[in-house]
Amino acid sequence: MELIGWAFLALIFLLPLIANFYGRRRIRGLMLVSAQRQTEGSVKQHSLTSFHGLFMSMSVLLPVLVILLSWLVFSPMIVSSLLVSEITRLTGETDPRMLSILISKLEALYDGVLQAEFVEPEVRQALDYYSALIIRADIFLYVVTIATALAGFVFSARYISPRFAARDKVEVIIKRLMQLASGVAILTTIGIILSLAFEASRFFDTIPISDFLFGTHWSPQIAIREGQAGGSGAFGAIPLFAGTLMITFIAMLLAVPIGLMSAVYLSEYASKRLRNFAKPAIELLAGIPTVVYGFFAALFVAPFLRNNGSVLGLDLSSESALAAGLVMGIMIIPFISSLSDDVINSVPQSLRDGASALGATQAETITQVILPAALPGIVSAILLAISRAIGETMIVVMAAGVAANLTANPFESVTTVTVQIVMLLVGDQEFDSAKTLAAFALGLVLFFVTLMLNVLALYIVRKYKEQYD
Repeated sequence: MELIGWAFLALIFLLPLIANFYGRRRIRGLMLVSAQRQTEGSVKQHSLTSFHGLFMSMSVLLPVLVILLSWLVFSPMIVSSLLVSEITRLTGETDPRMLSILISKLEALYDGVLQAEFVEPEVRQALDYYSALIIRADIFLYVVTIATALAGFVFSARYISPRFAARDKVEVIIKRLMQLASGVAILTTIGIILSLAFEASRFFDTIPISDFLFGTHWSPQIAIREGQAGGSGAFGAIPLFAGTLMITFIAMLLAVPIGLMSAVYLSEYASKRLRNFAKPAIELLAGIPTVVYGFFAALFVAPFLRNNGSVLGLDLSSESALAAGLVMGIMIIPFISSLSDDVINSVPQSLRDGASALGATQAETITQVILPAALPGIVSAILLAISRAIGETMIVVMAAGVAANLTANPFESVTTVTVQIVMLLVGDQEFDSAKTLAAFALGLVLFFVTLMLNVLALYIVRKYKEQYD
């Protein structure tokens, strides 16, 4: 069946190509016949040959993709429903949780992950039924898909003629595909929000939302069995929010002035040759993986701060919010610098010329004309950089640690929301436990914060945007 599956996929990709070739060849043939029959006033071809080929390709490929996507969505539910009926008939079991376990064992047995001696006899009996069901389902998919592709081929071939508006049809199809893509993006976002909200609501059924938002102790370890150390867990997220805000604040203290000054220098003072070299070099910082920044913070910045801090009488731990914030600030500089540079360059030259005509110096022009005109874009860049800093994980794990300390001292170890989300979901966890569901509650808060920052950035841009032309 595996070889048949590969042949099926190859055929699915070949049929649109064959249809494209046939459409082009057919319209050329029709035009040749038309030219031979009429020596004067030959029929003009409405659309280019390539549009006829595209029309036939789309007529074959799009219905096939719809069937495959529908199959991916609905076939697991149909197969699962049939398996439930079969296992219920064999075992008499009606409890949904036990049926789910038996189906998981059957699927593992079919995939060869689980040995037959470790499953119930009824599950082994259902294996043949499951195997036959999978084979019949695959055959059904192959037949329906290929038949649909051939029908699309025949249907589209009937329309190929010199006066057929293939270009208009192709443009309509592409327009519908773009509308569909926009809808998919929006629906995906809505789906993410709903999934977060659903799982978070399950967490808040166990832990009061006031304890989560205003509690000052974070210790999500829960005893899995009776008598195990771990207690009942504490889910006060204030230490996580405080650690996130502290590291973000330190990062912005470094990134905002450096990024903004580099943007002003590159756009207003630097020569074209220097700008062409320096701007891509700064933007390269944005392409460095965050794990590399984490190594840099843990191996160089943190020891440097600890050693020099001891000289000054400061007590810095090996993992500190200061080290993570400084390295995160370096990572964010390209975001502020590049976006601010683009915004400053978009300020019309007429404003600069007008300020110069009034006798303003270059510094006065920058501070009193250019920066106020570019302020909405600069503020938007800073808010987007804050969103990026809040969501960073790797640098914090390697440089600031994972301890949920509620402190205002940047020299101590702290942690952030994203780090704790990772920690909560690592390893074998019971998915229904409060510890695991807490990750969704943290994710929901993080999503809400970043969403508000992006909305604020859009509001500022729209409210203070100047129309010069």
